[in-house]
Order: sequence, then C-alpha cells, then structure tokens
Amino acid sequence: MNFRLLLQTRVPILILCLWIHEGWSQDKSSKSPENPYYIVYNIRNLDTVNDDWEIMRVNMDGTNQKNLTHNKDVAWTYYGYKDKIFFISDRDSAYRNFYLYQMDPDGKNIRKISDLRLEDSWMSSRKKGSEMVVSGRIGKEIRFQLFLIDIQTGTYKQLTNDTGAYFRDPCFSKDGKKIVFSHKKNKRDRNETEELFMMNADGSGLMQLTHYPKDNISYKDYGYKAGAARWHPTENFISYISRQDGRHGIYAVTPDGKKQWKLYPSENAAGWHDWSPDGKWLAFNSSDPEENQFEIQLMSWKTKELKQLTNSEFKIQMAPIFVKK
Repeated sequence: MNFRLLLQTRVPILILCLWIHEGWSQDKSSKSPENPYYIVYNIRNLDTVNDDWEIMRVNMDGTNQKNLTHNKDVAWTYYGYKDKIFFISDRDSAYRNFYLYQMDPDGKNIRKISDLRLEDSWMSSRKKGSEMVVSGRIGKEIRFQLFLIDIQTGTYKQLTNDTGAYFRDPCFSKDGKKIVFSHKKNKRDRNETEELFMMNADGSGLMQLTHYPKDNISYKDYGYKAGAARWHPTENFISYISRQDGRHGIYAVTPDGKKQWKLYPSENAAGWHDWSPDGKWLAFNSSDPEENQFEIQLMSWKTKELKQLTNSEFKIQMAPIFVKK
C-alpha cells in the first residue's frame, strides 16, 4: 500500500478520535461526582476608574475560571439555587441603584426579575426557588427593609416596616418557616452593634440570636459584627461573619441562640461564605489580616482539607456561592 496514501487516510481519523476523546474526557470530568458544583464569586476588575465588578465562575478544583458578566456595571452575586445564579446589578439604572437579576451558570439568559430596588445584601429563597427574601428599599424613607419577591412575576410584599431600624442579609431556614438576618434597632446609633435576629416568615416572633462581646478589642472597628448568615443545610447551626480579635472570621450560633462559637479558626481573615447544598463543602473568601488581598478558598467540611481556588490576578475576590452544573 502507498505509504503517503496511508498517512492521508489515517491521520485525519486519528486526529478526529483524539478530539472526540478529549471532549468526552472534559465533559466527564466536569460532571463527575467529585465536582458537582461551580463556585461563583465576585471580583473587582482592574478597571478601578469605572468601579467595574464582574461575576466569575470556577470549578471546584480551581480550573477553568470564566468571567460570566463582561459588563461595565457593579454586579454582585449573593445567592444560587440549583443551576440559577441570582445577582444584583446597576446595569439598567443609575450608579449603584441595584435590581435583582438571574442568569445561567454560563452567563446566558440574563433577565431582570423585579422593579423593587435592592440594598447591597445577601438573599435566600424557599418554595423550590419560587420566592425570595431580600433587603430592599422604596424611595428615600423606606430602606433596609425585608421583602418577599415572586421570582416568576416580580411582584413583591413588604415584610418589615421599621424605618428607624435596618434589616439585611436575610436567610430562610431549611423548611422556609423562619428567617435569620442582620439587624440594628437604631440604624443611626453608631454605638449599637448589629446582631443576628430570627423571626417567623410572616414577620412575627422576633428573637435575638447573637450578642457581640463588648469587651472585644474589635468592638469599635469598622466591619461586620454579625452578618451574612447562612443556614447549614444538614446540621443544626447558622454560620455568619463577625470581626473579632482584630480580624473577620466565620462564627456559628444555634437556632435557639444558646450556643455561639468560632467555626473556622485561622490566622488569616475569613468572611463571606456559602455551604454546598449537600453540606459537604464550605466556600469562603480569605485574606491577610489587613485585608489587602482576597482569595477564594474551598474546604471539605468532613476532613477540613483546604484548597485555594484563585490566584492573585485580582486583589478583591469574594462572596463565593455554589451553583449546580
């Protein structure tokens, strides 16, 4: 057989087989049981003049970082439900006038959900992702109040109505019957620390959960005293951010408020975080104590094995959430 003819017929077939195998391997890896979620997080772009914030996505092994938004806006994600990413953005309004949006894990099918203007705040959902609790505002007087939003229609209902106080970072309990949130009774009192409170989903039964230690060296520091609470999916505690002993850390409290403890001891600062839906993984942003460089970390809740998912390309990388592939 002619050698040149042999090469002409077999080489293309070989290349095609390799291409198919490579694509199959990548697809298999991305959908493997060990890598079922994307980690989605916020970065501040290098274009600091325009205050450009983008939403990034990365695999659980730190591979394939991808910018999902590519928009000259301020866009922050604070919640994921199954394969949907929910984020706030000022893309269709004035600077930092935030509204709620939704997109797919590849950054497509972006849609504005509601005309309710939102505060910069974490959020949560219940009823299979059909209803969301947010911190929103109406005009100049009604600010940092809790609202329920129907995800399909965009209609909303106000839950709290205390304009002298603020309510932010709401999170539903696993059964959707209670909401935990960060709260100050007098938002103008600089000596009052924010604390975690809990109430029934109809707004009744307000109860304080945390009590910040007034003798702590960080009592007068700028930063969270108790905020961005996340309900653990399988265990009986609520995690939250608190600046204590000179740095931000991740703390926990039981739903009855009887037990509080530092969840993740570390010499570095740890802050915004999220639990995987199965409760097996904790993603959080970590930094040096002075908070000069932020990175995204992933920890196995069972083994406490830690993996850094980001590099130092961007100074600010924070607020990770889990999204199903």
